[in-house]
Amino acid sequence: MTDIEIAQSCEMQPISKIAAAAGISEDYLEYYGKYKAKLSLDVLKGEGKDGRLVLVTAMTPTPAGEGKTTTTIGLADAMKRLGKNVTVALREPSLGPVFGVKGGAAGGGYAQVVPMEDINLHFTGDFHAIGAANNLLAAMLDNHIYQGNSLNIDPRRITWKRCVDMNDRQLRYVTDGLGGRVNGVPREDGYDITVASEIMAILCLANSISDLKERLSRIIVGYTYDEKPVTAGQLKAQGAMTALLKDAIKPNLVQTLEGTPAFVHGGPFANIAHGCNSVIATKVSRRLSDYTITEAGFGADLGAEKFLDIKCRYAGIRPDAVVIVATIRALKMHGGVDKKNLAPENLEALEKGLPNLLRHVDNIKNVYNLPSVVALNRFPTDTDAEVQMVIDKCRELGVNTVLSTVWADGGAGGIEMAKEVIRLCDEETNENFRFAYESDQPIPEKIRAVAKGVYRAKHVAFSAKAEKEIKKLTDLGYGDLPVCIAKTQYSFSDDMTLLCAPENFVIHVKDIRLSAGAGFIVVLTGDIMTMPGLPKSPAAERIDVSDDGVISGLF
Repeated sequence: MTDIEIAQSCEMQPISKIAAAAGISEDYLEYYGKYKAKLSLDVLKGEGKDGRLVLVTAMTPTPAGEGKTTTTIGLADAMKRLGKNVTVALREPSLGPVFGVKGGAAGGGYAQVVPMEDINLHFTGDFHAIGAANNLLAAMLDNHIYQGNSLNIDPRRITWKRCVDMNDRQLRYVTDGLGGRVNGVPREDGYDITVASEIMAILCLANSISDLKERLSRIIVGYTYDEKPVTAGQLKAQGAMTALLKDAIKPNLVQTLEGTPAFVHGGPFANIAHGCNSVIATKVSRRLSDYTITEAGFGADLGAEKFLDIKCRYAGIRPDAVVIVATIRALKMHGGVDKKNLAPENLEALEKGLPNLLRHVDNIKNVYNLPSVVALNRFPTDTDAEVQMVIDKCRELGVNTVLSTVWADGGAGGIEMAKEVIRLCDEETNENFRFAYESDQPIPEKIRAVAKGVYRAKHVAFSAKAEKEIKKLTDLGYGDLPVCIAKTQYSFSDDMTLLCAPENFVIHVKDIRLSAGAGFIVVLTGDIMTMPGLPKSPAAERIDVSDDGVISGLF
């Protein structure tokens, strides 16, 4: 069966029952139908648990797939089978990839969160609220210029874009305000996909309504003619924007196929932003359970690095254990095998590709000093000799490897993984955790710390434009912010064709952007697309709905 057929065949429990099992009082629930609910932020008030936190990350992504979200959900279900009080915390999917090429992001096989169709489509309207707040700010900005421009904003130096949660390359660069004076001030403009909006990152890093409002006020929308930053606060937009987001900031409660409580909330890009679910959802999850299983986007060099160096820094948290997901198929691709020839045993290619996984493992173990385990997402074509090679190589680094078959077997296929995670939490320590850099280091040194310490680059080359921006941001007082390095997810380098574990490469910093509201500096190392386009044959062509409202083709 397809993912959606599996999800539709399961018998979901009423969300009230899931909430009760998680110890959530009826007073905190805001129902969105029978199987979805939002939680009042009051659930965080007073005393509560501070459960253990498990981060699921992965090797460098390939077209062969790794199964990070599926593993996250399957691990939570496995721990529930072992009698543990566990919840899962995930990001919400974006409509762009759902209708584009990637598909949904609610797990797969027998390790999914449900209702799968709702989660992958409109869900509880969070992304629509974020888009509305983003575009309200854009409208107020252009209206200010039209009404006399008392802030002296230079229309050529506006940095704020409009957004829509859809892959639409036609909107990347637009000229608007045309049609004469009554229709606005003509200027070059553009759209980002909603998940790339700074407001998405802000929502996922905010701790409260007041923190959200303060962060929104700090958004820089552009610069004046004399090069001074202009903020949303100066446009007096933060109150109305917060009003649009007052429900979106509340975490969403759903369930896995096996009835494990799941908080699915927020969805920032893992390139242009930090790529993990909201701080509030993570804190709620830890408050209500002994174990929270969460994930970070893309490979460990992107998602886990940002989770650790940005989210953990702001939230004051640290993982108790890290799971690094890998597949033998993906490792063979890093070893030079074409996607069409991944099934036959190929120990030579596997050995060539293994350094990619081992570098991620080494980073978690020796850069961040965190306990970890490799979860090998096993496919039927994987041979015992291939599996043993992965186990042996990881053991040389002092890290165990466990096999996972949660896609096919649900929680039952993750029991050994769950046992190792529990052991790590009980017997290992995260007390020696450290960031890849300290906040008070100069911006270039923070970038070098990640590029050299995590990516293993030989050198970092800054463009003249980037150097100018670094000086400007430092002079403006933003030098202590963490860095969010935007690069390709397909390589440790900024060149997506350099697979496996490249060495002696140069990271090229092309530009620097400030996300003052989110609280980080975006470092652009390549052509990062903030408004994707649809492929030649988009997934949308295969999605349909029957007369009785049953959706098909959503995988």
